Amino acid sequence: QLQLVESGGGLVQPGGSLRLSCAASGLTLRYYSIVWFRQAPGKEREGISCITDDGLKTYYRNSVKGRFTISRDNAKNTAYLQMNSLKPEDTAVYYCAATGADATKYYCSNRIDYDYWGQGTQVTVSS
Repeated sequence: QLQLVESGGGLVQPGGSLRLSCAASGLTLRYYSIVWFRQAPGKEREGISCITDDGLKTYYRNSVKGRFTISRDNAKNTAYLQMNSLKPEDTAVYYCAATGADATKYYCSNRIDYDYWGQGTQVTVSS
């Protein structure tokens, strides 16, 4: 199967941390840039962070910059999103996606084509 499988979501208190993983199966992730998206209820899905295929360039939306860190381990065929200092407004379904384009060049836009999508994982930040 060619798929991305996400894990690591859950319920955390404000100020807490989570680490999301995006494991690729049936594809070689090193050929793709990776974007983490999120979609809150009633809102459009937005790219919040992305990384080039070689991991040398990253981009963060201002709302998460300084709190979230995107990374990848191509030897493990996996990408990650470390989320610190979580806020209630971070509550959303989080998705990873892979594209052959340089997503950082387009600021993780959801208007470019993506070859693969994960199933999504729920992140809830609440006391």
